[in-house]
Amino acid sequence: MATGNRLPERWFNAALWLVALLFAAFLIGLGSLVVGDLPQVEHRYVLEQFLDREPARVSTDSLKRVRQEQDDTRRQAEEAGLALDAARGASEAARETFANWLKTRDATQRVDQDPGLVARTERLDALKAAERAVEERIEALDRTAFELNERETTLASADAELRAAAQSRLEAAERVQELRVFGYRLALTLPLLTLAGWLLRKRRRTRNWPFVWGFAFAAAFAFFVELVPYLPSYGGYVQYGVGVILTLVGGRAAINALHAYREKQALVEARPSEERRTEIATDEALSRLARKVCPGCERGITLDDPATNFCPHCGLEVFERCPGCSHRKSTFERFCRACGERRAVAPVVMA
Repeated sequence: MATGNRLPERWFNAALWLVALLFAAFLIGLGSLVVGDLPQVEHRYVLEQFLDREPARVSTDSLKRVRQEQDDTRRQAEEAGLALDAARGASEAARETFANWLKTRDATQRVDQDPGLVARTERLDALKAAERAVEERIEALDRTAFELNERETTLASADAELRAAAQSRLEAAERVQELRVFGYRLALTLPLLTLAGWLLRKRRRTRNWPFVWGFAFAAAFAFFVELVPYLPSYGGYVQYGVGVILTLVGGRAAINALHAYREKQALVEARPSEERRTEIATDEALSRLARKVCPGCERGITLDDPATNFCPHCGLEVFERCPGCSHRKSTFERFCRACGERRAVAPVVMA
């Protein structure tokens, strides 16, 4: 069964729905920018703000001095290593020269070379002593480096404890700030959602309904989609807790709405059929009949059966005989399809 809307009206309705969607899209874009920029109302915390200043300053200066001494010690150790390599090279060369000289002396058996033997031996001993002095210097530098490493470990541990305590305070402050920013976002989106609900309840059937629906889509998107990524996370407790609350509130509202609807329908169905029929909008009634449901109680009825004139569930008269030609017609149609006679008492079209 066809609806009572004219074809141009259907195209206009489609265009108005497009207007509603475009209006919602622009509002969503604007809202996402506002919601995303809300954290800028708060300053960003840094770890240094929560450190104990004097102990932290002493610890930082001590670590800096120790590490500077470590750098100096490493540099001196590198220089001593180069000096040791040079000393060992000189000693090795002197030993080779001395060994060659001894072979020559033994071969010639020249006694006049004995003073040279003493001098060469003394020079070789001096080179060995210089080499040993460098080795002792390197050993002292190694001991100094070990002591500096121990001091650095102790100071670093104390500094880590200071920073760990500051990190705990920083995280606590960030959690409070996160909740505060979330409160800002909630304070912005929740009134919009409430206003959207009121507009849908009171203004969705006015001539400006595309803007009402567009605003409702944008408010729902802002609350249920854009607010979710900014929901504070504490191991999932907040998300699940909010989910439980929303489910309870929404479920309770749905249950109350269902019971209210049933009570309202029971009162409506107890009234005379003619009175009930005049309160149903013609287009709405024809649309429901096209879906093969009763325009009054919205239960399914068999429209193809010629004997079905009343809803078997609520008793609403949905078909009648035309007084002019006795053709079977809907009680919500103003004119007879067979003869064109106007209905004697037309139903009131509700806006």
